[in-house]
Amino acid sequence: MGIYLNPTNESFIEAVNSEIYVDKSELISFTNKKMRTSQKYICVSRPRRFGKSMNLGMLSAYYSKGCDSKELFDSLLIAKNEDYLKHLNKYNVIYINMQDFLSGSESVKNMIELLKQSIITDFEEIFDDIHLHKELGFLYVMNRIYNKTEIPFVILIDEWDCVMREHMNDKESQKTYLDFLRSWLKDKSYVALAGTHSALNMFREYSMLKSVELNHYIGFTDEEVRMLCEDYQMDFEKMKFWYNGYKLGNLEIYCPNSVVCSITERNFDDYWIETETYEALAKYIAMNFDGLHDTIRELLSGQPQPVVTRTFTNDMVTFESKDDILTLLIHLGYLGYNFDDRTVYIPNKEIADEFVIGMEATGLWKETIEAVMQSRKLLEDTLRCDNESVAKAIEQVHDSNSSVLNYNNEQSLRFIVLIAYYYAKEHYDIIQEMPAGKGFADIMFIPKPKTNTEKYPPMVVELKWDYSAETAIRQIKERNYSEKLQSFEKVLLVGISYKKDIKDNKKHECIIEEYKIQKK
Repeated sequence: MGIYLNPTNESFIEAVNSEIYVDKSELISFTNKKMRTSQKYICVSRPRRFGKSMNLGMLSAYYSKGCDSKELFDSLLIAKNEDYLKHLNKYNVIYINMQDFLSGSESVKNMIELLKQSIITDFEEIFDDIHLHKELGFLYVMNRIYNKTEIPFVILIDEWDCVMREHMNDKESQKTYLDFLRSWLKDKSYVALAGTHSALNMFREYSMLKSVELNHYIGFTDEEVRMLCEDYQMDFEKMKFWYNGYKLGNLEIYCPNSVVCSITERNFDDYWIETETYEALAKYIAMNFDGLHDTIRELLSGQPQPVVTRTFTNDMVTFESKDDILTLLIHLGYLGYNFDDRTVYIPNKEIADEFVIGMEATGLWKETIEAVMQSRKLLEDTLRCDNESVAKAIEQVHDSNSSVLNYNNEQSLRFIVLIAYYYAKEHYDIIQEMPAGKGFADIMFIPKPKTNTEKYPPMVVELKWDYSAETAIRQIKERNYSEKLQSFEKVLLVGISYKKDIKDNKKHECIIEEYKIQKK
C-alpha cells in the first residue's frame, strides 16, 4: 500500500465507528454499474460538508487492493447486492485530495508536477518488480503498470475544484489544470472509474440542479433524519426547520454536517458558518445586477423566485446576470432549487440566518435587516393584541423600505408584512393566498407541529389597501377563512390596512381579535 496508491481503509473505519453513521454504501452499487463503461466518469458536485469526502473514502476502502475490507462491508447495505464481492478490493486505487497538492505548491504547474512525482514514488515502491521507465513520463508509467498487471485504476479526486476557487481569475492556470486532467483520464483504457471535474466533457455531473440516480446517496434523507431524531430523542420538526429544504427529485435532503453537529451538541444552531464564511455569500449578493437585490429581499421574505440556470458558465467569476449569481448560490448550497417550477428559495433557518449575516455585511440592506431584527417584538405585540404597536411597527418598516419598493400597492404591503414577521417562522408555517372558506386568505400563520398553540395560536392576516382594518376583519369572518383551522381552539384575526388621507400622509392601521373556532 502507498500514500496515494492503494491506500488503507482507515478513514472509512473511523467513519463507520463514529457515534453517528448513516449507511450510504449502496452508492457502491451505482458505481459498480458504471465500472469500465463509457459512463465511468462521474462528477459529484455538492456543497461543502455534504458527505462527499466520506463517500470517496468509502469507495477507496471498497475498491483498493491495499486493504481487506470484507469484514468492514459485510454488515453494510451493499453486502446484499449480488455484485458485492465481484469488485471488492480488486482495483488499483489512486485517491488524492487536490487541495493538499495545491497548498504545497507555488503554482498550478508545480502542483501538477508534485502530484505526478508523488504517485510515481508510490508506483516505484509497490511495483518494484516492474521497470517503469519513468523518464518517458507519467502517462507512460500509468499505461505500463496497467499492461503489466492487467488491473485497471479507480481514480478518486477530492477537492477537485480548489484550483477554480483559489485561482478564480487565472484562466491560464485553470486551463493548465484541466488540460492535465483531460490528458490523464480521457479515453484511457487504464481507467476503470474516475471522479473529478465537470468542466471535462466526458464527465457526467450530479449537482444540486440535477442528480437523479444519486439523490439517496449524497446528503441525509428525511427518513434518515427522522430515525436519527428518534434514536437520540431530538425534535424532528425543529431539525427539519433548521436544516431541511434541499429538493432533489422527490426527496428532501439535509446537510449531514449540520444534522450531526446538532445531535452531538444537543442544540439547534448555525453550523454552516463553521465550513463557509458569510463573506463569500456577501460578495455574491452584493453584485450590482438589475433586480438581484430585490430578489434577495423576496427570498428572505419566504417567496420563491424564478431562475434561469442554463446560462451559468460553471465557474466562480463569469457572471452576466442575476440568474448566474442565483445558480452559483444553488451549487454552493445557499439556495434550494425546485426543478418542477424552476424556482429558487432559501431552504431552511440555518441558511436564512447566513443570508441575514451576509446582507448585514454588505451594508446594502440596512432597512430590511432592521425589520428582521425587530420581528421578534412584532410577533410578541401581535400575540398580545397590541393594535397600536403592530400598526406602528408595520408603518416604520414600510416607510424605511420605501426607497426600494413601489410604496403604493398591496403587493408592497404583503412583502413588508412577510419581512416584518420574519421571526414568526420559528413557530409557524406561513402560507400566502391559502384557499379557505369562501375565498383565499392573504396570509395564514399555521403553528408548526408540537408548537404550544396556547402561546402561539394560528393567525389569519388580511391586508387592505385604501380600506380600513375593520373591513379586513369583517372579510375574514364573512368568508369564513378560519374554516381551515378546525383542529385549533382559537385563532387571531389580524387586519392590516394602509390608506392615504386627503393630505397624502401615509397611514397604517391594525386590528387584532381573538376568535373562538366554531366546531362543525
